[in-house]
This record gives sequence, structure tokens and C-alpha cells, in this order.
Amino acid sequence: MPVQGKAIQEGTVQKETMVEFLASLAGTLVTLFFIITFVAQTFAIPSGSMEKTLLVGDHLVVNREQFAPASRWLGSLLPYRNPTRGDVIVFMSPEQPGLILVKRVVGIPGDRIHLHDGQVYRNGWKLDEPYTQHTDPADDSYPATYRDDFPSVPPSSMANVSNERWREAMPQYVHDGDIVVPPNSYFAMGDNRDNSYDSRYWGFVPQQNLIGRPLFIYWSIKTNEYGPDMSFADQLRMAAHTILHFFSATRWSRSFTLIR
Repeated sequence: MPVQGKAIQEGTVQKETMVEFLASLAGTLVTLFFIITFVAQTFAIPSGSMEKTLLVGDHLVVNREQFAPASRWLGSLLPYRNPTRGDVIVFMSPEQPGLILVKRVVGIPGDRIHLHDGQVYRNGWKLDEPYTQHTDPADDSYPATYRDDFPSVPPSSMANVSNERWREAMPQYVHDGDIVVPPNSYFAMGDNRDNSYDSRYWGFVPQQNLIGRPLFIYWSIKTNEYGPDMSFADQLRMAAHTILHFFSATRWSRSFTLIR
């Protein structure tokens, strides 16, 4: 039985006022700004070093907090942890300031790593890596001994190791045919093992260089490889390509694909 004078009966919905709408919108924007600024960030894949896991033109959402030092006020709310073997990581290049890279963790601190005929051995065990591919196997004309039998061959410019710092430092980490990952560092490689410029060529990824872990692909478009030094004209051409071929070049099947 309705109560006299009661304007809103049980089960009805009151229309939201403009003030309430603006307050709700402000709260949503603040939450979104917090997530974008502190928790998540987007990145695009410019090269094929992580194929077939990640393709050129994949756009990723990256969890920036997972590998960050745990804060006292958010430590119990967010799943902080260090990278583990097999994680795909986003990090600042130890070789080129400002360059962001995406690779897979092969070795964590204390691990002993070596390659034989392109296959990775960790702590004496050959790894089963179904996510990798080999597109440029070594032959008599291109032996690639340094690449495929790392670290048995000393680093040199002849082995495409142009990083002088790594050429000088690498021998101190080699023990009994293995390279030993030092504390607070990671050994990272691309899944496209024959065409990946990675820890074999520039060294370890320091803990402080970590940005985060990719979560999923939110959009992917077919495009050519590009580098950090792409000219403004090339950027305009890429933007035009994206606009003109958005529907036909988008890889719809890769949208919201989880990264493993």
C-alpha cells in the first residue's frame, strides 16, 4: 500500500541531475587518467623481432605497475612481482637511450645460458620454446656462429656486435661456456631468433629499465617495419596509409589477443 506523500516508490529510478552527472563523469575521468598514467600504457610494435608472437603493427596495452617497486599504499592491491622466465617484457634499451624494446625473458639473475645450433640451454637443460621461429638458418655462406652458438665465440664487429661496452664486458660473465645473469638483470631475446637484436648483442636488461608487461593486443594493422629515426614525411605516409586502409589492413582476428 503506497505511503501518502512519498514521491518515489520502491523500485522506481530517479532521474539523474546535471550536477550528479558531472560528478559521475569527473570520477570516471579521474579513474581513467589514473589508469593511463600509473597502471597501463599503449605501445606499437615497429619490427619483426618478436614474430610470430607479435607482428609489426600490433598495438599493445602494457601493465606498467606489475614490475615496478611495490609502494606501501598500493602494495596489497596490485600484483607486484619480478619478471619470470618466459615473460614478455617492455623496457628501455640499455644501449640506445629513449628506445623502447619488447623481448622475452630467457634468463633471470643467477641463470646460466648458452645456445647450441640456435637452441637455448638454461642451467644445463634444453628449452622447449614453441613460441619461437627460425627464419634464417645458418649455412656455409653465413655461418652466424656467434648468434647460434652464443657465447662460445668472442663478440666482435665481424659477429655484428657493434656495442663496444658489451664487447669489453661480456667475457667477465662467461663461466664454463655459459653466460651467467648478474643480480638485478635479465637476459632477453626476441622470439624471431634469427632476426632479433637482443641480449646477445648489447647485454643484460637492468631491473631499472623495465617498463611493464604487455597484456593484450587492442588493435593490429598491416604495415612495414619502421625505426625510431623515421622521418616526418614517413610518419605522414604511415598516417595516410592507416586512414585510407583502416578497414582493409586491420587484422581484426588479433584484436584483444592475450600475450603469452
